[in-house]
Amino acid sequence: MTEGNVAFESSVSPESLATLGEGHIAYVKQIRSEDVPGLFPQAPHIAPGLKLFALHAADGTPIMLTDSREAAIANAWSHELQAVSVH
Repeated sequence: MTEGNVAFESSVSPESLATLGEGHIAYVKQIRSEDVPGLFPQAPHIAPGLKLFALHAADGTPIMLTDSREAAIANAWSHELQAVSVH
């Protein structure tokens, strides 16, 4: 290992990690409109090239789609979820 690099081994299973924060945490992720059909199959067609924001439950389940990060955070708060950003 070189200086500045840190490695660790986790004993947390992928299943346990997926449920971490469930019911309490949601995350906001910026996506492009081209990604919408894969995340929100029921959504109407959206023009390509748009920057959108998706709100997901802690386990990755899509909750909502909006064109505003602030609206995604407000929706999380209205459902008593702590919103975090994913880059």
